[in-house]
Amino acid sequence: MLAIIAGEGALPNILYRHLCALGQTPLIVELDGFPAAIPTAEKIHFRIEHLGSLLADLKARGITELCLAGHVQRPNIDPGQIDALTAPFVPAIAKAIQAGDDGALRAIVTIFEGAGFAVCAADEILPGLLPAAGVPSQIKPGQDHQTDATRASQIVAALGAVDVGQGCVVAKGQALALEGFGGTDWMLATLADGRRPAGPEGGLFYKAPKPGQDLRVDLPVIGPQTVAAVAAAGLDGIVIAAGGVMVLDADETVKACDAHGVFLWIREAG
Repeated sequence: MLAIIAGEGALPNILYRHLCALGQTPLIVELDGFPAAIPTAEKIHFRIEHLGSLLADLKARGITELCLAGHVQRPNIDPGQIDALTAPFVPAIAKAIQAGDDGALRAIVTIFEGAGFAVCAADEILPGLLPAAGVPSQIKPGQDHQTDATRASQIVAALGAVDVGQGCVVAKGQALALEGFGGTDWMLATLADGRRPAGPEGGLFYKAPKPGQDLRVDLPVIGPQTVAAVAAAGLDGIVIAAGGVMVLDADETVKACDAHGVFLWIREAG
């Protein structure tokens, strides 16, 4: 049996609806403060201070597989709330809270696997989330965009090596914005509404997983809202790493690209 450790965003609901259509009804597990937008699902809630009790509860329910989907911020830990079953995990939890995003998720996955659960990726549940390489949009990237994509891939690789971010904005070889703690939406918003700095026009938004990232968790995601944000930032298009970035509502995402006059390029490495 499968449980989805669900955070914010559209991905948990997409996975839930897909599994229900197959005759499976996954349990939804929410971290307090980060509700999943799945109104009809059976849900249980937990605090990070009760993680050990959650794992025991999941085992008692017959859960054998976990899928982490959706966005959560790192919670603050109240030492007074830590229960007896969670106490043995406190060193690992504390280490995860202090680590970068990838390091934190790796530590959590280690806890889950150590407790006997298999951790599966969202694209294992719904393989169509990872589109094939190519340019499905009507607008196509030009030569400048190919050069910028190469530059952007180098930047994101450097960011990922220090566990910082998975995206950046590049125009004519210049890095206009780098993804950090605020995520993609915040980064793109810094370029919209007249806040974009003087410099080269156009450019692209690039997103890829970090080097060595566990692709079962925190796989980068884009969707129709990303397209709208890219257009608002005055960019020409979106480039994502083939096999490493999920596209939510792929048909609607491509339609949004065509409506906004931007391209979508699913780019092979290299």
